[in-house]
Amino acid sequence: SVGPAAAAGVFTLNKVKAAPLLVTMRNLSAGTAQAVVVNSGNANACNGEQGLRDAQAMAAATAEVLGIPAEAVLVASTGVIGRKMPMEKILLGIRAAAGQVAPGNGSLAAQAIMTTDTFPKEAAVRLELGGKQVTIGAMAKGSGMIHPNMATMLCFIATDAAVAPGGLKQALQYAADRSFNLVTVDGDTSTNDMAVILANGTAGNGVIREEDGDYVNFREALTEVCASLARDIARDGEGATKLIIVEVLGAAAEKDARQAAKAVAGSSLVKAAVFGRDANWGRILCAAGYSGADFDPEKVDIFLGDEQVARDGGSIDFSEERALEILKKDTVKITLNLNSGACGATAWGCDLSYDYIKINADYRT
Repeated sequence: SVGPAAAAGVFTLNKVKAAPLLVTMRNLSAGTAQAVVVNSGNANACNGEQGLRDAQAMAAATAEVLGIPAEAVLVASTGVIGRKMPMEKILLGIRAAAGQVAPGNGSLAAQAIMTTDTFPKEAAVRLELGGKQVTIGAMAKGSGMIHPNMATMLCFIATDAAVAPGGLKQALQYAADRSFNLVTVDGDTSTNDMAVILANGTAGNGVIREEDGDYVNFREALTEVCASLARDIARDGEGATKLIIVEVLGAAAEKDARQAAKAVAGSSLVKAAVFGRDANWGRILCAAGYSGADFDPEKVDIFLGDEQVARDGGSIDFSEERALEILKKDTVKITLNLNSGACGATAWGCDLSYDYIKINADYRT
């Protein structure tokens, strides 16, 4: 950012947190930041005190080349856990990257942070707040070790809107709960999961606070950006051939809808069935049942695409041929209507293919 920005972050709930997360969480304690430095290829996790010193050195080197305080730098890493950081290479890279900082180079950064990703992930929206045009732009990476609760799932968001730090934190948490925390690729929650946002206010709108009318508009636009990236992360799951969208309707509470949707999207049996083009709706209902969501199993209707495959929690005659055609598509939508209320949620996942095993069996070699 050209100047100090309001900043906030959400982080992995894994008890094992990588050194960059610890540095970033500390640097965000004041609610401001000015820069983010990221490396891929090494997670800098489980490296003890040396790992912490290396993460701090990354912040210090970035601060030096940009002429800002080290406390204003957020640090993120992604890659193999338990390997020492090649700091000579990292520090040279920071100096080289600083020379490429420019408004039009965001796509280069999105490409640079990829690991097993097959494409860079970017999203942006524009909206009017306080009579001013503001932009929210973001990039993310992630295709494996994705089961965030806030792989590695990293997301960096920037906006020129003026937002109070407290409201920014709440908006990011709201957006993450309805996007990144509803993505699952393989059920593994990384040591390095992080989503951060910087808001520098250069759009010139009045500072947005939680009680303001514009706050909800900002929060919903931020959620839209995060949801777009969440879909891309799921679509790019390691070895994936299909994006799975799970929509839960008719829940008594949003919490129940989210729990059921994520459990279905994350079920290995559901994922394998989608890969095998098997309309095995029993696996879908089973996953919803162990999710912790509150619902009556005998009221549930299930659809694959627009083909109903179960009614009132039981079997019906449906077209296997039509279901097969739906399961052949690159995007497969599963809908569960719990018929227990008016709340809903959507989760994103991917199928489980042979290539997932190959990619992760050979990851270090």
